[in-house]
This record gives sequence, C-alpha cells and structure tokens, in this order.
Amino acid sequence: MSKQSLNILLVSASSRKQGSVSRQLAGEFLEELKSAGVAVTLAERDLADSVPFVDQEWINANFTPTEDRTADQTAALAYSDGLVDELKAADLIILSTPIYNFSAPAALKAWIDQIARARVTFQYTENGPVGMLENKRAVIVSASGGTEIDSPHDFATGYLRFILGFIGVKDVSTIAADKLMMDAAAAMAKARDEIKIAAAGIAFPDEKAA
Repeated sequence: MSKQSLNILLVSASSRKQGSVSRQLAGEFLEELKSAGVAVTLAERDLADSVPFVDQEWINANFTPTEDRTADQTAALAYSDGLVDELKAADLIILSTPIYNFSAPAALKAWIDQIARARVTFQYTENGPVGMLENKRAVIVSASGGTEIDSPHDFATGYLRFILGFIGVKDVSTIAADKLMMDAAAAMAKARDEIKIAAAGIAFPDEKAA
C-alpha cells in the first residue's frame, strides 16, 4: 500500500453545491486516493462562495513593489495572498469544474486572475515567463452536459492546463464526465475509470514510472 502523505488543495468551481457532478467526482477521486493508502491533508476553496474580481485598486497594489505598498494596498491583496499561500502549501491541486457555455465558470476565471501574479507565481526572465510553483501536480475534474472535453469547442480544459503550466504546475491529469446529456451512464463510467488511473498514478508513482 502507498504510504504517501499529500497536502491537497481542492478548488470547486461549480455554482451548484448540491447535485454537481464535478463536485461528486472530485469527492470520489479523494476517496480513491485514501483507499490507495494516501494520507490526505485537505484544504478546500469553494468558489461558489464568491471570488472578488480584480479591480483598479488591486491592480495598482499588485504593480507596487511590496516594500512600497500602503496599508490599504496590502489589504487589497490580502485575499489574493491567501489564495497563493494555499497553492504554495499544496502538493496536489484538484480543480473541480463544470463547463459553462464551452468555457470555465466566471468564478474560476476570477480565481485565476487572483493567483496568476508576476513575481509571485510566475516571473519574466530573459528567456520568457517562468512558473514559480514547481514540484506540484494537478488534476482537472470536469463535467459537461454537451461539450466534449478537449474538442475544438472546449475552451476550458486547454486553458486550465496552460494556466497551471504557466505558474509552474506541469504535471496535469484530467478526469472528465463529458456529454452527460447524451449518455450519462457512459460518461460517468469513463470518468470513474479515469479516477482509478489518476489515483493509482499518484499513489504508486514508482510503479507508474516502471
């Protein structure tokens, strides 16, 4: 059995707290990890509880050097700083999200705007931008009524992979129950197969490498 201990950050983006397939599958994934022997320390960020949008005050504060910020500017970034601290503490990030109108929910985009910060989660170098959140893994757990994941009209999954990689999280897996309105049973069965594969890869990385 796996004897890994993981700090996991679960970010839930569905506006539905009840009856959400993406939330359900993320929960099943966590249980699969535990069943595989992973000791889980869980932090949760529920974006349905609202995420503030970036505004003029936030932007001004973010582009002011830390040592020059006023008390008000420091306060303006306090929420964002808390979100970044959650990411830094995590070994594994689970992004649980539905596909709304072919893309990510507005709350998830607002969360991304709060955590994608130059000099904090990425930095510009002479060779281009470099992510600063290294040695982490991420799993995107998504659900859609009609959008096929990774199809030309899925504007969420590729974007999320890119953003995670941009801030330094390169190892990203996907668990998806897509086209639920067409064949829910098949979509859920496929997603549960992907849960087992993803959990095994995390719980037993040496076996995966072999």
